[in-house]
Amino acid sequence: MRGKEPSLRVGLRLLLGMSTSIGPGKTALLEAIAATGSISAAGRSLGMSYRRAWQLVESMNRNFREPLVLTATGGVRGGGAQVTPFGHEVLRRYRAMEARVSVMLDADLTAFADLLKDRLGDDGA
Repeated sequence: MRGKEPSLRVGLRLLLGMSTSIGPGKTALLEAIAATGSISAAGRSLGMSYRRAWQLVESMNRNFREPLVLTATGGVRGGGAQVTPFGHEVLRRYRAMEARVSVMLDADLTAFADLLKDRLGDDGA
């Protein structure tokens, strides 16, 4: 085994047909909305446009049997967004599955890391 191994982690993506119903990006967005109370602020914190964040929220709300995010428009302080109790339940279950998969694959990730260079390029893929 080499000295310093690249750090690998598992990214769980759940598919409904050919569409991603939820994965790392959407869960990060849900958590950011819960923290900020705003789709635009959540998107900014993740380096994503408001349009993209809104598209992801619409996709999640469309794919689940209940909305994950509720929005409010207007008012003196502007609108806002909140993750619903159902959305928090989806997040909780997703994170639990992600943790179990990560534990199950720990030895495989260590072995796979030996196949990689010590420093990976950031190619965005």
